[in-house]
Amino acid sequence: MSAPEPSKIIQEEKNPRGIPKALFINDVEEYLGGPAAEVEKVLSAFQDALAKYRYMDSNLTQRRRGLEDKIPDIKKTLRMVEYLQGRREGKKTAPADDEDDLEDDLEDEDDDEPPKPLTTTFELADTLFAEAEIEETDTVYLWLGANVMLSYKIPVAIELLQSKLDAAQTSLNNTVEDLEFLREQLTVMEVNTARVYNWDVKRRRDRKDNESAVEVNVE
Repeated sequence: MSAPEPSKIIQEEKNPRGIPKALFINDVEEYLGGPAAEVEKVLSAFQDALAKYRYMDSNLTQRRRGLEDKIPDIKKTLRMVEYLQGRREGKKTAPADDEDDLEDDLEDEDDDEPPKPLTTTFELADTLFAEAEIEETDTVYLWLGANVMLSYKIPVAIELLQSKLDAAQTSLNNTVEDLEFLREQLTVMEVNTARVYNWDVKRRRDRKDNESAVEVNVE
């Protein structure tokens, strides 16, 4: 009998991002088409499916790492821009990461006086930093990637950063969900492969035992 079509290994059911679900084989012999079925093509198709799932898993793992590195940077930038907006509005709120550095300056400020100039450090090169005084401004410059920097009014910058943070967090959540789904499919395909292989081993052993029994009876 002919082996099942490779397309029958994968179900039509997919997850929200279009990753197909693997078929779990309940009855190996029925799936293969009978006790005389060939398993080589089926096992080869299983290996192809496993390779595709592993390729997707590798890509999504890299994407997850990239997002996990990117999200803290966006959060830090957003907090700093919100802090600059707060200073312009007279609020004494420092970014969470910089509370220790700015605490003394904030305590010295009088509610009736304009905020003191903000002094900070910025990176010139690896391990090389310089001190700078930030002027009161309603504009910030944001790196957008690919060596592109644009200026934004502070409210617009906050809106942009928040939208990018929301999008990155949603993408990370989807990526984590996809990785969990993929690993379930990898497990299913590995179990399918083991069951078909073991079924074939048992079939070969039974055939050998039957042949040996026939030889003994003939003698």
